Amino acid sequence: MPAFLPPALFLMGPTASGKTALAVSLVERFPLEIISVDSALVYRGMDIGTAKPDVATLARAPHHLLDIRDPTEAYSAAAFCDDALRLMRDIVARGKVPLLVGGTMLYFRALLHGLDDLPRADAGVRQQLEATAASRGWPALHADLAQLDPPTAARLAPNDAQRIGRALEIIQLTGQPMSALLDRVQSALPYRVLQLALIPSDRAVLHQRIAARFDAMLSEGLIDEVKTLRQLPGLTADLPAMRAVGYRQAWAYLNGDIDLNALREQGLAATRQLAKRQLTWLRSWPDAVTLDCLADDLEAQAIAHVERHLFSDSAGASG
Repeated sequence: MPAFLPPALFLMGPTASGKTALAVSLVERFPLEIISVDSALVYRGMDIGTAKPDVATLARAPHHLLDIRDPTEAYSAAAFCDDALRLMRDIVARGKVPLLVGGTMLYFRALLHGLDDLPRADAGVRQQLEATAASRGWPALHADLAQLDPPTAARLAPNDAQRIGRALEIIQLTGQPMSALLDRVQSALPYRVLQLALIPSDRAVLHQRIAARFDAMLSEGLIDEVKTLRQLPGLTADLPAMRAVGYRQAWAYLNGDIDLNALREQGLAATRQLAKRQLTWLRSWPDAVTLDCLADDLEAQAIAHVERHLFSDSAGASG
């Protein structure tokens, strides 16, 4: 490990915590380039429901890893790590500092620690798999697993519900087979990372922000956006892109399964649950500097931390 590591910044937070606005402010003050850490922003044509930065924002602060996949294509934590590490090297070569911004905590963890750590169980995914197994049977899911992850399927009995479910859950959560994750080893991230975590002091205010933003998405045309996406050949409701919050509810509405009021209520509930999961990650995140995203002086606090990291810390590290 070299004595001096180049600096990098993580800006992490739940949905609607103001990450993009703060990131743009930092880019306008420091020599930074933004890398998006968001599993939905990678998809083309998914702009409204993902709160993708608009043209004016991107003109002020360009973002890497937006619009790099069609919604019919897969994107995984492993693919993110490959892309992010390549971009970080390029940014440093240009004399700038990578600023990784987003709320997909699995991607942040994979970048920091590699993918040999398997993701934690997800109750929603497991419930979905159990419902599928109830209708099709575990041997049928075992056959699915044999197509997706042959080495893992080969060591499991066709009725081993717990292990088949776990293997399929990992594929859904990461986009990678468990056998590949167990084999994948990554060395420590070769950067000196300042990790800023935006955590609201009042969850109720965050929920108000979530509601205001979801209502804005509806008024800006979320349903029409999904209607257009549904015309893409090969796009189905069970693909990762369409399982994103807001999109799966709009899909159900367009199917006639729920009415507009249910779309809103279910979309809000799902977004609040997403924020809760993100905050659970962040509250136990080691080495994170916690900032109250509702604080009046949030920008000033963040600037002070970044300034110390880029200048005071680097001087000490190189001296």
